[in-house]
Amino acid sequence: MANKIISVSHLNLFYGKQQALKDINIDIYDKEVLALIGPSGCGKSTFLRSLNRMNDLIDDCRIEGSILFDGKEVLDKKTDVNILRKRIGMVFQRPNPFPNSIYDNIAFAPRLFGIKKKDQLNAIVEKSLRRASIYEEVKDRLKTPALALSGGQQQRLCIARALSAEPEVLLMDEPTSALDPISTAKIEELIAELKKEIPIIIVTHNMQQATRVADKTAFFLMGEMVEAGSTESLFATPKDKRTLNYITGRFG
Repeated sequence: MANKIISVSHLNLFYGKQQALKDINIDIYDKEVLALIGPSGCGKSTFLRSLNRMNDLIDDCRIEGSILFDGKEVLDKKTDVNILRKRIGMVFQRPNPFPNSIYDNIAFAPRLFGIKKKDQLNAIVEKSLRRASIYEEVKDRLKTPALALSGGQQQRLCIARALSAEPEVLLMDEPTSALDPISTAKIEELIAELKKEIPIIIVTHNMQQATRVADKTAFFLMGEMVEAGSTESLFATPKDKRTLNYITGRFG
């Protein structure tokens, strides 16, 4: 039986008076990919960001319910969000490298958490770039600006930067939506490799992508999680008519 890493129960989230998430319940297991699908504005990214408390950065955001990670309550006021975001890493929709060298992008988190020795940093930088399948492309120009890389390379660099903190879970918010098909294929291959080590939760607008990369899929609509299950069964035999209508293109 797979190891349960995160358990979400009765999660409700409000922006002011507007309710953005309604009674979300789901478990996330080790070494699998969970895809979140649904039309724009349905709560997928909001849910993703609640897992590592990124919504704390939004004024007037209120959250109720429970998110247990490694048996501890994420929503507890005493939770150290910096440690939480080290353990639950995040990759955003658009590549967002820091405006400094490739090396310094990857060394940023380890330095933040107290690693100062050059040989240790070198080893982390190389390992992270290798895990993100970009080391061979950049190994001879680690001191050059990260912003000189192509869009697809920048996104893999951002994945390497997230991996440099040795996260136990990786969140990806539409990581390929700004990329060309070849770069997208590389990121999808990378997801298949990384899930051997850690669970990945990916928001995607692309249903074909969900069927290619995800073990499980959850369909969101208007703040509700309509249904969740194995990707194969959700696409082949959805239980809810709204899911069927979405995946057959009747709306969305």
